[in-house]
Formats: sequence, C-alpha cells, structure tokens
Amino acid sequence: MRYLCRPGCRCSFIPPVIAEHLARKGVDDARVSYQQSRKMREKRKATAAAVSMATFTGAAPVGKSDRLVYDCEQTWQQRLKLVRGESDPETGDADVTTIHNYAGVVRDYFQTVMGRNSIDNLGMDLILNVHFGVRYLNAFWDGDEMTFGDGDGKIFNSFANSLDVVAHELTHGVIQFTANLEYKGQSGALNEHFADVFGTAITQYAEGQTASTADWLIGDEIMGPTLYGEALRSMKEPGTAYDNDLLGKDPQPGHMRDYFSGPEDNFGVHINSGIPNKAFYLTAMEIGTENAAYIWFSALQKLWPTAQFDDAVAVIVTAARELTRDGKVPLGSTQVVRSAFKAVGLPVGAGL
Repeated sequence: MRYLCRPGCRCSFIPPVIAEHLARKGVDDARVSYQQSRKMREKRKATAAAVSMATFTGAAPVGKSDRLVYDCEQTWQQRLKLVRGESDPETGDADVTTIHNYAGVVRDYFQTVMGRNSIDNLGMDLILNVHFGVRYLNAFWDGDEMTFGDGDGKIFNSFANSLDVVAHELTHGVIQFTANLEYKGQSGALNEHFADVFGTAITQYAEGQTASTADWLIGDEIMGPTLYGEALRSMKEPGTAYDNDLLGKDPQPGHMRDYFSGPEDNFGVHINSGIPNKAFYLTAMEIGTENAAYIWFSALQKLWPTAQFDDAVAVIVTAARELTRDGKVPLGSTQVVRSAFKAVGLPVGAGL
C-alpha cells in the first residue's frame, strides 16, 4: 500500500517560527511566502481525500526513478513546464542543472548504500519544481513532489542549490513511504529528525566527509549575504545555529529537560528535532556517520505513524543490536547508541 502525508501536511524546510519572525520584521517576501504556504496547505487539504482514496486501493506509482524537472516560471503553479527529463541535456539554467544533479545524488545514495529503489522503493519518479513563485523563501515536499523557491538573494539564496535541502526534502518522501510519521508533536519531530539525519549523511557521503570533518549544520548553504555564516539547525549543538535580529534566536533544545511543549511549529516538529539530532551526532562521532545512518535507516522501517521519542529510542537500539549481531555495524554500537540517547535525556520512561 502507498502511504500519503495526512491531509494538510506539507513538510517545509524553513520552520514556521522563522517565517513568522521574518514577517514580523517587515520582510515582505517572507510575508508573501508565508501566505502562499498557507494557500498550498489549503489546496492540499482539498485534494488529499481523493488522492488518499486512490492510493488506498493499492494503486502503485509507475516510474523508473527518473528525475523530472519542471520550471514554475515564477508562478505559484507546480509542474508548469517540463524542462529536463532523466537523460535530457542541460538547459543552461543553473538551478535546473543543480537540482537534477543533487536529486541523482540522493537517489543513488538510497539505492547504493541503503538498497532502496527511489522514494517509495517501487521506482517512483522524482518530480522537482524550481523557480516556484516570486522570491519564494522556502522549499517543501507535499506528498508526491518537491518544490523549491528562488529565495530573495539577500536573506536566502535559491533552495535548489543546497544538497542539504534536496536530501532533506526527498527523505521526507522516504519517511512517508516507510513509517509515515504523523507531522505533529514528537512523531513530527522524529519526521524532521530523520530528514535531517539523511540530509547530513548524504551530504557527507557525497563530499567525502567524515563525522569529524563535517560541520553538522543544516541549511547553511542557503544563507544569503545578509546572513552568511548562519544556519537553520546545528546537529552538533542544537540551539546555536543562529542568533540575529532577522531570524531571532535558535529555539532548538539539545536535551529533554528543555523540551518545547507549546503549540507553535505543529507542537515543535522542527524545534524538538534537535534532541534526537544531538543523539545521532554523538553516535556518528563514535562509530562513523555511515554506520549510524545504517542503524537509523533500519529503524525507520520499523516505526509507525504515532511513534514517540521513547518508541524511537527502543526501535533504534534494537536495530543497533540486530545489525551488530549480523556483523553489519561495529561491536559496541548498541552501547554507543544507548549512551547517546541517555546524554540527551532519553528514554524518559523505563530504561533500555
């Protein structure tokens, strides 16, 4: 069965707390982008029931894992003009070339390293929309395709020019077709967490980095000249990615004692992802990012839509134990994973 994001779910790269802060600061492009994002959510709600019914009947996508890049031509319409298919030559548009290349890197990572055939493991084609809207300050996965704004060239550059962004958004699709983690509260924070995990793991893989040489920043590549040097999240030190007048202060906690319990950000889906993000970083520093990612990917196949933090810890520790038994990760990996979660205050309930 093919799973879809729940009605209204749209996994955006820029957290709403940042978008709202920019709008309050009088950044007009941020206000328009935020309003358009709300319209897209409403559109998604209107069509989700029909799409969900079609997929519930068992219809599977037909594809060859091809990359199909569409140019939205600064309109708010997806799939406006197909400009490059899988084997087509370059068009001369830098964003089209970059997104085509980066999507290939992500697809090939999941195929080669994780043994997964595209997003849904059934060869689903990768639909990529560029030049969406006018100076649109975001990128998102909406259940069946990816869409990237150009940014304003000041605060944010083009979202298509970041491997972090492309890998993060494509991973939301992988999550959808595996655990289908509900985009709210702790399950939503786990959704964002797994997207960040493979965003950084794929970037490190593609650039030949190790856990020790990687910067562990998410979103630093899209920062324009106004905010150069900042990032959206730090997996190494959650809460330190940014602190400035335009974006505000990074609210991510790195420990359960600082857990965010408010209703904003869909009850903290981007905010609280910092807690498991830190645990992944600590694990990767001990056994390597590739081994840590292998454990996390194995665990993702066994999670469920409403899984909470403690559930994820139990499943990830079990995955580490099973992979250690099978000789696929180093001896001691189980203890490293357990210690990493303990360092961030997890599990909250019974010990493992």
